[in-house]
Amino acid sequence: MAIRQVVKIGDDVLRKTSRPVDVLNRRILTLLDDMAETMYAKDGVGLAAPQVGVLRRAICVDVGDENGLFQLINPEIVKAEGEQEGMEGCLSIPKRHGIVKRPARVTVRATTRAGKPVEIEAEGLLAVAFCHEIDHLDGTMYIDKQEREVTDEELAEMQKENKE
Repeated sequence: MAIRQVVKIGDDVLRKTSRPVDVLNRRILTLLDDMAETMYAKDGVGLAAPQVGVLRRAICVDVGDENGLFQLINPEIVKAEGEQEGMEGCLSIPKRHGIVKRPARVTVRATTRAGKPVEIEAEGLLAVAFCHEIDHLDGTMYIDKQEREVTDEELAEMQKENKE
């Protein structure tokens, strides 16, 4: 496993549509492992393959709950319900945050690293993370959907409130 360089905003790869993974091979498994290691090293909760310069439909998500790490191939949202609004950031857009509306609940269909089809029902932060990472696979970033950018002062205040 290796920590990969995270592609930053302005790189064209972040605006391209990723190709499906047709064959589950050692290269894809290594990519998933590297993505997970990179995500953890950068204190992220999700990472999509385009963020490490690879235009394949693969994501890693771990929001720190009992579900642990998801490593998904060819994920797609097949159902979305409700609405939630919250602050998002992105490893590819350092030092910026925005308020984004997302579905409150989603159902994601994908293939696991073991080659098994899976359907995952998610809500809250996990739903947000899946939406955010799957958007990356289509060349969409949270800044394209944000209601407004969060100022440094607002961010500091939110972090202070969370610690209390």
